[in-house]
Amino acid sequence: MTQVPTTPGDGLRRRAPAAERNRDAILAVLARVLPARGVVLEIASGTGQHAVHCAAALPGIVWQPSDPDAAARDAIAAWRAHAGLANLNAPLAIDVTSADWGIGSVAAIVCINMIHIAPWDAAEALVRGASERLSAGGVLYLYGPYRRNGAHTAPSNEAFDAQLRATNPYWGVRDMEAVESLASQAGFALGEIVAMPANNFGLVFIKQAQAQT
Repeated sequence: MTQVPTTPGDGLRRRAPAAERNRDAILAVLARVLPARGVVLEIASGTGQHAVHCAAALPGIVWQPSDPDAAARDAIAAWRAHAGLANLNAPLAIDVTSADWGIGSVAAIVCINMIHIAPWDAAEALVRGASERLSAGGVLYLYGPYRRNGAHTAPSNEAFDAQLRATNPYWGVRDMEAVESLASQAGFALGEIVAMPANNFGLVFIKQAQAQT
């Protein structure tokens, strides 16, 4: 993570090189699967680079960034001030494990590189909260590394997984099938699995209509 010196009054922006490398590939998928209008909630926005990049490219969408970390929200706010985009909202302080996210219904939810750097209960809370806030047809997009059928998809992912678990035993690269099962239990269907650069995947989940009883 690097910090970007800025002009007076612009705050302090942070830059993650990985975000710069993968932002165009992620945007290419989002531009295709997100609705043309409405509020898109981004969970765990981090530096704010994806928020600025996506809001600039998708002017019909109102992009709502969020992060539980105050320093991250400061960085997002600095990028927002620098970009001056009318469709990029101020960041919210959302902890997905909290009962109150401070936001109601949205058109779509995007979460990039979070569920492997958080305990599994954060993934459970994310999917549960998304189900509560998305209507039928709403999109939940999850991006990051995954195991498939219990195996890593690349040696680099295996090494990354070991590093994560050494840092925190509750972290780690998740099994794609476990994530799909979790989402299915919350009323989502897996619409697409998109292979992404650097051995990552984009998972596009679609909220299903509730069965009539």
